[in-house]
This record gives sequence, structure tokens and C-alpha cells, in this order.
Amino acid sequence: MKLGGDPLTNTSRVRGNDYRVLTPAARLTPELTVSVVIPAYGGQDKLDLALAGLARQTYPARLTEVIVVDNGSTPPLRLPATRPPGTRLIVCATPGRANARNAGLAAATGDVIHWLDSDVVLTPGAIEAHMRWHHAAPYLVVTGYIRFTGAELPAELPDDLEKHFEPAEPHAWIVDLVERTDGLTDNPQRPFSLHVGGATSVNARLIEAAGPMDDELILGQDTEMGYRLSQAGAVFVPEPAARAYHLGPTMRMRDKQSIDRVSHAFVADRIPAYRWLRGHPGRQWKVPYVTVVVDGTAGYESVRATVDALLAGTVPDISVLLLGPWDAVERERRAPLKDPDLDLVLVQGHYQHEGRVRLAAAEDVDPAVPFVLRLPAGWVPGEDSLARLLDLARDEGLGLVNVLLQESSQGVLAARLERTSALARARIVAADGEDLDDVVDAVSGVSWVEAETYGFGTDAAPPLGRRGAYRARVEAQAEAARQAKEAERLRAQVAKWKEEAGRWRKTAVELRREVGALRRQLAAANRAQQSLRALVSSTMKRALRKRLRG
Repeated sequence: MKLGGDPLTNTSRVRGNDYRVLTPAARLTPELTVSVVIPAYGGQDKLDLALAGLARQTYPARLTEVIVVDNGSTPPLRLPATRPPGTRLIVCATPGRANARNAGLAAATGDVIHWLDSDVVLTPGAIEAHMRWHHAAPYLVVTGYIRFTGAELPAELPDDLEKHFEPAEPHAWIVDLVERTDGLTDNPQRPFSLHVGGATSVNARLIEAAGPMDDELILGQDTEMGYRLSQAGAVFVPEPAARAYHLGPTMRMRDKQSIDRVSHAFVADRIPAYRWLRGHPGRQWKVPYVTVVVDGTAGYESVRATVDALLAGTVPDISVLLLGPWDAVERERRAPLKDPDLDLVLVQGHYQHEGRVRLAAAEDVDPAVPFVLRLPAGWVPGEDSLARLLDLARDEGLGLVNVLLQESSQGVLAARLERTSALARARIVAADGEDLDDVVDAVSGVSWVEAETYGFGTDAAPPLGRRGAYRARVEAQAEAARQAKEAERLRAQVAKWKEEAGRWRKTAVELRREVGALRRQLAAANRAQQSLRALVSSTMKRALRKRLRG
């Protein structure tokens, strides 16, 4: 997928999420258009302030459109007098923020989509700070820094936002994520978590590649879309100069535990990167962690040896895509043993009821699957072969791991473990005619390993008969689930401590205010005391002079 413009040079190709190779122009010559999409349900007073903030933006109004989506408010929302000139109000009667966002997205015409909540007020330079990055590269997701204020809502937007809305609390978990990953550049495992709907901008064609918001989700739509943007090749950029104020706490801040309970029940199926939510050793998920592509026409014994070994391995979160002309297979009823398509019939019959195997005529791997292994039929991985390859790819941030299976005068036979997001990024930035693997090496890294070192062979073993190994695998997966649960408990505890720390910070601010007020009162009392002393002294002096004259 090309996102437009000239191919990027090697020096501007982002490796992993290290966007520091990109240099936004100090003096921007604005060219890209931006559509600000605001889903809203009630809250007319906050919406008025949000639109007033957009009316003050330094990015050119001629390049900006604002789409407010009324998601069934009673009474209906209206557009206030103070708003950007290119503001439209549309109605989405279907409840749900995802539906409202998608309605706004469908109406948007901008090169960049800027999500904005209806209770978020941007500082004047916020959109320009976003757009500097989008002019630097066409595959970025940029998130501003939101602070949460409990200040009383003004009748109209004050000139000095910081003075009115401070003190305000930072978006604690975003700040923590950015700080512990050196600004999301230090090989973060889940940079897509930065995609929040409050104040995030995305190249419109990147959204086109990833798809719209998932309206089947109850909560967690922003994170799930961020994951799909990552799979489409996105780079995630935190921009501290794009500042905003959230008017009051979010729903998550008010009831984090309940929010997580609902969100995790759904996103576990859709975001394989959340490994701790997939601790069950035998479950299948909507989006598997790995899809293995195998040629189903290579002979029954060869196909079965490969597929059975994969299904018995220590990575249960897997699907196998068997390629072949399955729709054209017709069973010979009178002389089945002489059927020229017998091997296809056997493969089809053997796997058509296996939930983790899908038979297809053409390759159609779900782009949300993080890893794809392309393995020639007849090559048999060991129990831990796939797990070890995945560990190598994750630990080193590799986009492609080639497994050298065989080398001869006819050439090289290899298996390939591909990271979907890395190949998507490579397709975006590759020049015409450029070898895609070379581009993957530039944006993520490529490695070659020996088949024997990673346990690949050509001998078919009966993996399901090794009960001891199977039992050990189940126990290991159960232990992994226990550790994942403990890790989640610790994360919840840390979140609780952070919340407590936030309350203490707020208390400290209030105490500083009280101390300041007391200091001012004390200073005023001291001044009054000095004035009284001067008055008494002056009165006594006059009385003494009068007495002396008398």
C-alpha cells in the first residue's frame, strides 16, 4: 500500500517505532487538510468550549474541517456562534461512540483524521503540532498530551487556558508508557496503546488500510483500532507540544476496575499482543497469534506431518491455512483408491473439522494476525520450534526470520516467519522495484537461522503420542496463565498506587494553596501591625510634645 507522495529515502525510514529519524519542519508550509471528528452525546456546554478552542487554532482554517456527530442527544445538539468556519453537524442515531466515529469518518474529506472528544479543549497550537509530523511522513499516529481538570466550566473560553484550568492532572498511564520506553522509541511491545480518542490524529489512508472502528466492541475501541493501525504499518508519536485539557475525569478514571473487566472480555479475542489475557492453554481466539501457511497439495503424508506437528507444539494460539483447490475436489465413489485426487481428498477429510485449520483456495490471512509462518509441507517443526522463533523475533524486534531448511544446486529452501506490521511498513516506504525483504531489514531487521538449530526436520513423529511432553506443555501453559494473572494483579496494584499518588499530589496542591493563602494573610497582618505601631508612636509623640509645650 502506498500512502502517496515520493518514496521516502533510507535516512527517513523509521526502524521499529524510533521516529527520531524524522524531522518535522521548524517552519511549516501547510499543505495537508485535516478533518476533526467529534462524537458527542449531550454536554452542549463542554462542546461549546471544545469548538471555541478549535476556532483559535494556528493551523490554517482553510485546511481544516470540523465534523460534530450528534449521537442521539436529547435535546439535539446545536453549533454555537464561536466555532471554526468549516464546521458541520451531522446525526448518527445508532448508539455507540464507535458508530458515531465511523459516521464522522465517512463524512470526512481531510488527508488527516484528528479524533477529538467533545469534552476536550485544545490549546491554540495543538493541531499545528500534530500536522508538522504528518507533513514529515504519511504513516504516523500522533497523540497529544491531555491534562484532566476539575476547574469550574467558564461561560466562555478564557484567553489563558493554563491559568484557568490548572492545576490539572496528567494522563498518568500515557506519561508512564512514554517515559519508560524513551518516548516510545526503545522497542516498545505495544506502542499502539498510545492511540486514544481524546486527541489523536491519523493519516486518513492509514485508517483506510486498517479499517474503521469496531462497532461490536462495548469498550476498548480506541486500543483495538490502534492495534490494527500498528498492523497496517503505523508509527506512534507522542507530541508534548500538542496540549489539551479534558473537562473533568474520564469514565475510566472514575471506574477503572469495571472498565477493564468489560474491555478485557472483548479485546482478548482481537488483540493477540495482550498475551496475559490469553492464559488458557487450549482456547481458540478470533485473531490468532500466528497463522501458518502450508501448501495442502504437497501430498497427504507430508501435509499431515507438518500440520500435526504444528498443532501439537507449545504455541496453542495458532491457526493453519491449507492452500488447495478444495472447492473443485470431487470424491471418486466407485474406485476411491484410484482417484487421481486421493491425496487432496484425504487432506480435506482429515482437517475439515479441525477448528484451528482452514482450507482455502487462495491466501487470505487476516491482517490483524501479528505473525505469519510460511512453511513447506513435509518439514516438521519440533515442539518448541515456533515458540523459539517467536521469542527471537520479539526480543530483537525483527520483521522477518528466515529458517534455512535446505540448500542445493537448485537453490535455497526456507521457511519464513513474517511480522505483519513490518511488512506493511515496508510496502508503504518501498520504492518501485525495490526488494521488499531489503526494506523490511531497514525498518525492522531480518535474520537467518539454521533449521537444525531450531528443531526443524523431515522425520514425521507421532506428536500426539508423547503424553509426557503434552502433559508438561499443559502444565507450563497453566503456569504461564498463573503468572499472567499475577502480573495483572500487580499491574492493578501499581495502578492503584498511581491513583493514590495522584490524590496525594492533588492534596499537596490544595495544601500549597492554603499555605499561600495563610502566608498572604500573615503578611497582611504584619503590615497592619506595623501600621498600628507607627500610628501609636506618632500619637504618643504628639501627646508628649503637647504636654511639654503646656
